[in-house]
Amino acid sequence: MPKIVHYRDKCIGCGICFEMQPGIWRMSKKDGKATLVKAVNKKGVFILDVEIQDTLDTEPVAGACPVNLIKIW
Repeated sequence: MPKIVHYRDKCIGCGICFEMQPGIWRMSKKDGKATLVKAVNKKGVFILDVEIQDTLDTEPVAGACPVNLIKIW
């Protein structure tokens, strides 16, 4: 199963991921960083199992991230 991987500790809080794909991203009111909804935290790396269509939808989001911290496995 494909995965979306988010290296949250490197997030600068620009919000482009949330703007482009609000169904799976949220912006934290606590620290201003993006949060991958329903992802599992593994030592600061957030991983979400998704369907193939979700990876296709997330590819432009990953490409738009200015710090390149969203990956698709």
